[in-house]
Amino acid sequence: MMAEGDNVRVIAGRYRLEDRLGRGGMGVVWRATDRLLGRQVAVKELAVDPSLPADRARQQRERTLREARAVAQLRHPHIIVVHDVVEHDERPYMVMELIEGGSLADRIAADGPVGPAEAARIGVALLGALRAAHTAGVLHRDLKPDNVLIADDGRVVLTDFGIAQVAGATTLTESGSFVGSPEYTAPERMSGFRTGPASDLWSLGALLCTALSGESPFHRDSLSGVLHAVVIDEIRPPAAAAPLLPVVAGLLERDPGRRLGASEAERMLRSYLATGRTPQPPPGRTPGQRNVPRRPPEPLPPLMPPGREGRARPSARSALVAAALVAAVAGAGVSAAALLMREGEGGGRVPTSSPAPSTSAGRTPGATSAPQVSPTPTPAPTVTVTHTPSGPGSGVSAREVPSGYRLAHDPEGFALAVPKGFVRKPRADRTFYVSAGETFRIGVRVTRAEPGGPLAAMRRAHAEGPSAYRGYREGRVTATAYGGSPAALRQFTWDGSLRCEGPRHAYDLSWEVDGRTYELWVSAPADRAREARRHFDVAVASFGAAPAF
Repeated sequence: MMAEGDNVRVIAGRYRLEDRLGRGGMGVVWRATDRLLGRQVAVKELAVDPSLPADRARQQRERTLREARAVAQLRHPHIIVVHDVVEHDERPYMVMELIEGGSLADRIAADGPVGPAEAARIGVALLGALRAAHTAGVLHRDLKPDNVLIADDGRVVLTDFGIAQVAGATTLTESGSFVGSPEYTAPERMSGFRTGPASDLWSLGALLCTALSGESPFHRDSLSGVLHAVVIDEIRPPAAAAPLLPVVAGLLERDPGRRLGASEAERMLRSYLATGRTPQPPPGRTPGQRNVPRRPPEPLPPLMPPGREGRARPSARSALVAAALVAAVAGAGVSAAALLMREGEGGGRVPTSSPAPSTSAGRTPGATSAPQVSPTPTPAPTVTVTHTPSGPGSGVSAREVPSGYRLAHDPEGFALAVPKGFVRKPRADRTFYVSAGETFRIGVRVTRAEPGGPLAAMRRAHAEGPSAYRGYREGRVTATAYGGSPAALRQFTWDGSLRCEGPRHAYDLSWEVDGRTYELWVSAPADRAREARRHFDVAVASFGAAPAF
């Protein structure tokens, strides 16, 4: 690093760092001079975990640079312009336009809340910025007043995409900790489920409340209180939000499938700016309606035996709100689930899940020698869930799984037990865990719910089986229930994807929760269907939400 004084240094032979403008969890921002073009810029020195081994640190730097360059492709008048992404002394830097002004948080702290017209103006600008980012496949994931700049000329600029997520990729700063600001984080992300553009819109709703009232509606005196407010408590927008209440209430809908969309929110805010009257909510939505949480997916029970269509037995495990809240908050050193169980309100302590029935001694779960499901119930292996923090800032829950298996926390937001030695192989919209040579394949896919639900979708897949799978035969679809949700189980045999592969057999479970269809399947050579069924039972019994990273 080339020094030019006690507090001045030059990176990449071009950018002279001068005054430090701010510091955050993702790094330090400097006022700097681009010596090549002779202009003032802002340079963000991205944080790198110093505790990582050399190879992991290198991988993190490469990923950070790759994804930062993707963010740099965003072009919108209300998104900070990224001029350059460089690496210097094995540390990544983002070179951005310098905004003369301050953050929305600074403005609220100095002058108090803004009026509804100014809040609507800011909201319209941010919706345009988010739509541009989402169209490019980029989620912001940390929208809050500190990351919204108000230039001296009034321009609204969304900045700090430092923890943004690029579709199909990991995060820019993947340290195993929860990143973001809990008071502005959507409940589905708190719960560790897969998130999308709707999660940024929730954050915008919380931001508008803060702009109008001076404080986030989810502000509490403790981290556990914040988590409880986001996920559990009834949402009460502040009185100051009344002029924009239909917008705020729509954005703060806990169900992302019912949350107000960006286009509709922008239309309503523009209507207010044009008329000064409270905009009308979309059909079917009442301003100020109670917004209580929908129950998250229950931890999943063993399969209901085939041949009993329409007779769903109760879940083998109780509903567990806290299980969906294993989010590691950086520096907190405790899991969200543990906090909620310690300081739950209204419903008392949230119980941990009870274990599924253990496999009987001497009995191997699975099918008979023929590749078909046993006509009698197949006991699930013992899978219990506890909520013990494994280390400062990690918040990863400890789980007991059958011998020979490990619990995989997948980046897509789910967790399941897979045999030791299986490796992750994502392919398009599917995630696989496979054995050596891909003899056994465990697959997971999450999509939008299809018309008619899982059973209709499975029956369509069965009808299309001969055209989709060479030598498709012995297909069977069974109605069942899974974690209290409608589900369908399919099994079939086919001649394998490759002619040298030989006959294979598959077990495939599909269920629907909150507008999403989850599909979990295991396939293996037909003569090893018994082993495949055991892997399937273990995966089904252990499937749940992974900690949020």
